[in-house]
Amino acid sequence: MAEFMVIGVIGAGQMGSGIAQLAAVAGADVRLLDKDAEALLTAKRSISDSVQRFVSKGQLSKERGTDAVARVKYTSNLEDLQSADIVIEAIVESEDVKKKLFAELDKIVKVSAILASNTSSISITRLASATKRPHQVIGMHFMNPPPIMKLVEIIRGAQTSDETYNKTKTLAERFGKTVVCSKDYSGFIVNRILMPMINEAFYTLYTGVATKEDIDAGMKLGTNQPMGPLQLADFIGLDVCLSILKVLHNGLGDTKYAPCPLLVQYVDAGRLGKKRGVGVYDYTKFPKQPSRI
Repeated sequence: MAEFMVIGVIGAGQMGSGIAQLAAVAGADVRLLDKDAEALLTAKRSISDSVQRFVSKGQLSKERGTDAVARVKYTSNLEDLQSADIVIEAIVESEDVKKKLFAELDKIVKVSAILASNTSSISITRLASATKRPHQVIGMHFMNPPPIMKLVEIIRGAQTSDETYNKTKTLAERFGKTVVCSKDYSGFIVNRILMPMINEAFYTLYTGVATKEDIDAGMKLGTNQPMGPLQLADFIGLDVCLSILKVLHNGLGDTKYAPCPLLVQYVDAGRLGKKRGVGVYDYTKFPKQPSRI
């Protein structure tokens, strides 16, 4: 971890807390930032509980687990990221919000620091344009939940340097991840393929081809996927799926990426998926399951 002794993570939701956990377990000092004090408290409990589960399963020693939990510091002050060697943002999937954050970070973090985005679809080149260090801006897209999923998708912007790419790739591998590299096109690799499948599943439901249960069972058992596309959409968040489809539609200009009206309607109605208790499925009918991370 010589290249990255201090890692900043912005956003204390499931993605940000998971990334912070990975960094702490890998031996870095972590600064996890969120403006919401309650989100930070939730993240602290989540990280502690998750690390303890890894320890109880024998996947992590007790000493290393205790050390990892102690390495995460929680803050709401951007100035606390001044010493970070890399900052990974995992905030709302909005280009304007991310660009504003990157412009602020560019003035705060040290000259050598890398700025990485966990965006699942937004142009790294455009995010980098908000800074004076475009060669040190890169996409580092973790899969959800980060401590479990083995993939990190790295995206190079138009000016991302080889040094930045190599350091980021090495960091992901030290997290125990397999790396794939994408050029900076809308949706990158994973979501460019995944989101049209989810969208088509919504169209299949919208046009009455089959029930949601049969659509998911068909894809699970017929294509050997761990969960059906509608269930997966609920897990990701229907608002996130809609946002990514809009980026794909606008960025690539192909009508095949146009969001299904049923997906739009669900989001308008606040049916955002598992995080809200209802999406395609109603999760209030089932007892709450323990977190996987």
